[in-house]
Amino acid sequence: MTLTDKLVIWLATGLLAICTIFFNMYLLLVIQRSYRKKHKLNPCDFIISAIAVASIFQQFLTYLWQTIDEIDVVCQINFTAAILLVLIFSLKLIIFWSTAFLTFYYGTKLVVEPVHCYTRIQEAIMKHVHTVLAVIYVCGFVNCMPMLTILPHYNSTSDVADCGSIMPTNTDGLAYIFYYVVISDIVPGVVMIKCSISIAYHLAKHLMEMKASTNGAHGPKLGTQMRVIKMTLSLVVVFVCFVVVDVYTQATVVLMKQNTMALTILFASIYTAASAGVMVYGKKSHWKELIASYNIFLDEYPCLSGLKVSEVKTEPHDNEHH
Repeated sequence: MTLTDKLVIWLATGLLAICTIFFNMYLLLVIQRSYRKKHKLNPCDFIISAIAVASIFQQFLTYLWQTIDEIDVVCQINFTAAILLVLIFSLKLIIFWSTAFLTFYYGTKLVVEPVHCYTRIQEAIMKHVHTVLAVIYVCGFVNCMPMLTILPHYNSTSDVADCGSIMPTNTDGLAYIFYYVVISDIVPGVVMIKCSISIAYHLAKHLMEMKASTNGAHGPKLGTQMRVIKMTLSLVVVFVCFVVVDVYTQATVVLMKQNTMALTILFASIYTAASAGVMVYGKKSHWKELIASYNIFLDEYPCLSGLKVSEVKTEPHDNEHH
């Protein structure tokens, strides 16, 4: 990868960082305001807050690593760069598992499983949302700390790696990378796909029942439930697309010995920005307020009035209860 390619990726990551931090800070502020009014957080808001905090820190560390990669041409702080990479991969694992947990939460709320034993397990997990998220955060860092000992970090820039890049050079290193890909990409992906299939089946069945009960007189309306379903399925689609690209870039780094670590970081930034936007859209009250604020901002500049977005009207069946 040439210096020009890295510079373009660095600039693109900066723009994505702005979007990611903006959306996630917006989520945190809205949730915090809701907490001040109600003096409590519902489980989905708590999970979204955990994802938002991890995404903000990951984006900041990502841009810091790429900045060091650009300016530290003689690799004087290569160990610092390696530590940053470990933290980035740790936060990526935390974000993936927290997103899978959010999908699991919505799947549990929307779909009643016929298997009694499985339902009991779901209920037990839902009663301990805070504990589960704490475990996800701890496991995220614990599972990535071995990178500093099992995988050697590079102290020079070459066609194979950047300063501080951590790459496997033996069987133990390859085994660890395989383990990391499985726990960070494959397992949460399986959880999310399973939940999305259950939700999609539930949606199709529910729509058919509603249409039959109204004899086709008018289209069925699900209100907020439909918006949550759209958000959940969109998160799964975004995740699956990212996993395909992430596994491929990891393979080019590990197996083909190509210097594509910057691409891996860029795709992670694209994922966090896209998923944050999807989570804002998932709650109609959040989305409506964001659009209203955006239009008010454009009111200050008449020449930009053509960029205004039409605001969505609130309907009686759209009350938020998730």
